[in-house]
Amino acid sequence: MPLDPPHLDDRRFQDIVDEAKRLIPRFTPEWTNHNVSDPGVALIELFAWMSEMVLYRVNQVPDRLYVHFLNLVGIDLFPPSVARTELVFRLTAPTGEVVRIPAGTQVATADDDDPVVFATSHDALARPAALVAALTRSAATGATRDVWEDLTLPQGAVVCFPSEPLVEGDAFYLGLASPLAHQVLELEIDAHAEGIGVDPLDPPLVWEVWTGEAWTPCIVEQDTTGGLNQDGSVVMLVGPEAAPLVLGGTSAHWLRARMLRPTTHRAGYQASPQVSAVVARTVGVSAPAEHSEVVPGTLLGRSTGIPSQTFDLPRGPVAARRPGEHVLVTDHTGTHVWDEVSDFSSSGPRDRHVVWDSGAARVTFGPAVRHPDGTVRQHGAIPGDGAEVRVTAYRTGGGARGNVGARTLTALRSALPYVASVTNPRAATGGVDAETVDEARLRGPLALRTGQRAVTATDFEMLARQASIEVARARCLPAARTGSHAVRLLVVPQVRTSALTHEIDDFALSTELFDTVAEAIESRRAVGVAVELGTPYYQGVSVAALVRTLPGRPADAIRQRIGEALTELVHPLVGGPDGSGWPFGQALTVGAVSQVVEGVDGVLAVDEVQLFEYDLRNRKRVGEGRESITLGENALFLAAEHRVVVR
Repeated sequence: MPLDPPHLDDRRFQDIVDEAKRLIPRFTPEWTNHNVSDPGVALIELFAWMSEMVLYRVNQVPDRLYVHFLNLVGIDLFPPSVARTELVFRLTAPTGEVVRIPAGTQVATADDDDPVVFATSHDALARPAALVAALTRSAATGATRDVWEDLTLPQGAVVCFPSEPLVEGDAFYLGLASPLAHQVLELEIDAHAEGIGVDPLDPPLVWEVWTGEAWTPCIVEQDTTGGLNQDGSVVMLVGPEAAPLVLGGTSAHWLRARMLRPTTHRAGYQASPQVSAVVARTVGVSAPAEHSEVVPGTLLGRSTGIPSQTFDLPRGPVAARRPGEHVLVTDHTGTHVWDEVSDFSSSGPRDRHVVWDSGAARVTFGPAVRHPDGTVRQHGAIPGDGAEVRVTAYRTGGGARGNVGARTLTALRSALPYVASVTNPRAATGGVDAETVDEARLRGPLALRTGQRAVTATDFEMLARQASIEVARARCLPAARTGSHAVRLLVVPQVRTSALTHEIDDFALSTELFDTVAEAIESRRAVGVAVELGTPYYQGVSVAALVRTLPGRPADAIRQRIGEALTELVHPLVGGPDGSGWPFGQALTVGAVSQVVEGVDGVLAVDEVQLFEYDLRNRKRVGEGRESITLGENALFLAAEHRVVVR
């Protein structure tokens, strides 16, 4: 159990009053009225109250020493993290020229009093779009057909989905000459009303782009074609990854419209839509942005040639350094870049190393350490006497304030040619305030117990969570329980959209998050310990329930509430008994489901419940209904299509 810090003086107000009254007969025996109405007793109580305040401050000394101890062992406060989002710049009109959005372009919220400012992280180029190829592919036979001539001839028409009968996965491909990453494309389409049977507001198709490894969905912002059934346009935002591909003997950057399987909520095509012409235009471009401002490079001062020098930066807190953000030292040999390290424990006397304190906005050069034999070792080189110490341009900012909502970043700080407007389609995420002293006091003992080394399963899990705020949960399975020679570390990423809309692909690890966690574990794992980093196995589960409702309650509303409650019950992030995510390896039983359904407002009784395993990829139930579904240690549940009958 933890040790309680001692009280240097444990006396309280009444103890001091009683002690003073006991001394009255000794020093002033003639004072016999000790009631609270006596003026002398009132003065005693006044001084006792003042003394108690002094003792309270004295008793804070152990806590202050505790904080100083954390500083001594290198437990620094975490700096704030910057929020990030994607900004979409709309052009005034499609142009035949490349439009450049420079890095550092600032966009703010429309709040005039205290706006939140974001800046683009990289240059963005809006490239003119030009179609060069078109194909169709039958999912039934796997055959592709070149339909470019049919699409470009005046009287031609293309049957988009060629299988007879239609099969899920039939696709219509469009090849473009220019790269598609970050582009906002408008496809102007001439179509015939042939694809009957579908809801024009929710057609069973998805637009995808080839990323080099897989087909990834695009964000469709507008579709006035009713699912390729009438003349109109499709406006879509292509993601940050896209790559060329050779299809049908043509190398191009490919988009495709792929037919989806009809569901109970989405009707399918009874016949394939037909398209007679397509024109592609670039109407905008997206760029990654973060809640930060750039501070120009500046001279920090001149070196005195002594160890442990510190230089304060002009503004803080400092965002995590990107490539090109360095400390520069200029001496008689020229200007040199000094590399950032987390500490000087592995630095030699010739290593040009420097430590950044992001929260305090300070850079520190290496210390000289005296050893027991009297020798002094320099950890990290020291800039020569008189050398100039500079810092390149760096970024400052961060905090939870940057987590602004979708479509709130609309004010351009400077005019850009050919740009009509800007917005953020999705909410900004990732902004976290700086760590407080109280939070560091709770974290300190955990860090000391691990020594920043991954030895036990708990160590691996804690280091994974600390690696990034995008890690929601982590589960470590030791080698003895995995049946292999490697430790398995399973990571559940943070998904900040509504839990009711999450699908299996939402829980895939991004390349950036994978690399961040892998780097954190690699630097702390024991030599010879192999680590497999991945995601849990997500077991789909579908619930069938027969319930009775209270008289007069709407059946559709109750059915929706039950479906939402069941989805949240088994969710990897908000499910489970405490709302922190369904536990790894814990079985789901009919009893647990019935208890949740009975708690839904309007439900009178639960007559029957059955649980089904669900194939999340093929979107279908597997096997027969059962009383419980078990999970492996490496698995979590993910809800699928529930079927609730209300009577």
